[in-house]
Amino acid sequence: MDKKKTVLILCTENTARSQMAEGLLRNMAGDRFEVLSAGTQPADAVHPLAFKAMQEIGIDISGQHPKDIATYLGKTFVHYLLIVCSKANDTCPRIWPGMAVEENRIYWPMEDPAATEGSEEERLEAFRRVRDELQANLADWIEKA
Repeated sequence: MDKKKTVLILCTENTARSQMAEGLLRNMAGDRFEVLSAGTQPADAVHPLAFKAMQEIGIDISGQHPKDIATYLGKTFVHYLLIVCSKANDTCPRIWPGMAVEENRIYWPMEDPAATEGSEEERLEAFRRVRDELQANLADWIEKA
């Protein structure tokens, strides 16, 4: 049996985009990948609207929490690095130690739904948009990985 390939999903605070992507990928292809997420400047907790947006599609991410990139940098072999925000892309190492193929560093810049202002429904809609975009990107990527 082949060992699962490790995917690290990275954003700045590890509270929304990367957490939703982690839950999505684990749900969509957890049998193929060991899925991790981290932030370059992690916050204290996952954003409550990320939990809500994921619950709407039947995925529970309540057991996830923000982690610092230092948790994995130089300690975990990563086959794929998925970066979902521009700030993290600017501060993440260009070459991940141990990642043999530069093409496995994938950059999908997404809006930060946590930065959305307005009513709770307007903010939740931003989380839904990002969730759906992540799900579409991951579905395409899984076919090629």
